[in-house]
Amino acid sequence: MNNITAAACPALLVSAPASGQGKTLVTAAVARRHRNAGRRVRVFKCGPDFLDPMVLEQASGAPVYQLDLFMCGEEECRKLLHAAAQEADLILVEGVMGLFDGTPSAADLAAHFGLPVMAVIDGSAMAQSFGALALGLASYRDDISVKAVLGNRVGSDRHAAMLEESLKGDIQWLGTLPRDQDIELPERHLGIVQASEIADLENRIERAASLLSDSAIWLPDPVMFPAPAVRNVPLLLDGHRIAIARDAAFGFIYPANLDLLPEMGAILSFFSPLTDTDLPECDALWLPGGYPELHLEKLASNTAMLAAIRRHHAADKPILAECGGMLYGLEELGDGHGKAAAMAGILPGRAKMQPRLAALGLQQVSLAQGKLRGHTFHYSSLTTDLEPHAIATSPHGGHGENIYRVGNLTGSYLHFYFPSNPAGVAALLTQPSDSR
Repeated sequence: MNNITAAACPALLVSAPASGQGKTLVTAAVARRHRNAGRRVRVFKCGPDFLDPMVLEQASGAPVYQLDLFMCGEEECRKLLHAAAQEADLILVEGVMGLFDGTPSAADLAAHFGLPVMAVIDGSAMAQSFGALALGLASYRDDISVKAVLGNRVGSDRHAAMLEESLKGDIQWLGTLPRDQDIELPERHLGIVQASEIADLENRIERAASLLSDSAIWLPDPVMFPAPAVRNVPLLLDGHRIAIARDAAFGFIYPANLDLLPEMGAILSFFSPLTDTDLPECDALWLPGGYPELHLEKLASNTAMLAAIRRHHAADKPILAECGGMLYGLEELGDGHGKAAAMAGILPGRAKMQPRLAALGLQQVSLAQGKLRGHTFHYSSLTTDLEPHAIATSPHGGHGENIYRVGNLTGSYLHFYFPSNPAGVAALLTQPSDSR
């Protein structure tokens, strides 16, 4: 690589000392404020996440891609950042959990690409300790630079002044966001409610942006992003028609996955298991994750769609069913509150939602074509007599989710990141038996 083809753009990693500090709302507000000022803003999400990016896309007006050194890989992250830097006036990357949490962490990403850090700290229950927390974030590692801090959920002008006065060193003060019910983002068991379900989301984002102080609209120095290596994607899905479930029940889809499939020659179509009565004409079916447990009655009563999916499976056509998509393929799904309904029945087993988190983390599975990476995050438990076809592992080698195979159906709790292994994904969507 050489700097002649590098791209430079102001960039910030928006992080926090912990989850729940309000990173998503602050990132959305900052993105919207810059957008309202006429700047082109590109937002990324650090780590695996489907819900926060929906809000950030609404705020920024552009698709939000994932950046993760394990799941996506260094070169994929480099490609995405370089492409954004060529068209944007500002790049914002919302971190994951706390700044130093996880392996890899948001701090690892910042160090790797030279991203300055903006810290968001919930100041609602503190005063001078705010400064100590900011100083700790800034001094914990010497390979990252915490340049600025913003106080969230602040009660008054006097409270804001106390937080600002507590800062030490050269951390830039970007002001505050107040406690305000009209800007908070509603949540459920997997995180923020899907953007399409928040009727007044646009008003919440716009109000949050208006409540930011002018100091929050700060452009850091440009970051230089080297050009990525040229990647030639083979046409392994040339002319292959793939039908993708996408509606309120099945919306957990990485934009990078949708980009890759046509690059490999696939022809995509979309359908709704909630409202459509038949599948589009297709060679393969992708049932991504989502919230089938919130739509049990409607999914179960759409018997025409269930029959169409069974016909597709009986014809031995490939199906990739991820997490919620796998639950939809089971014999029965329960919502954890006493209600259960029959699903497609193409995968033997039953699942039920539970109040506690069942699994969370990055994982990978070994295929004949190499390792396919992704993540798991679910609250349901599965009961099945099927023996796993394969078992995923965590980045540190521990056992992960089971991968099941019934005919040409591949089902798992894993949400796969397709660019991590295009050949492996192509095999799952054409001849799954060739993938292992």
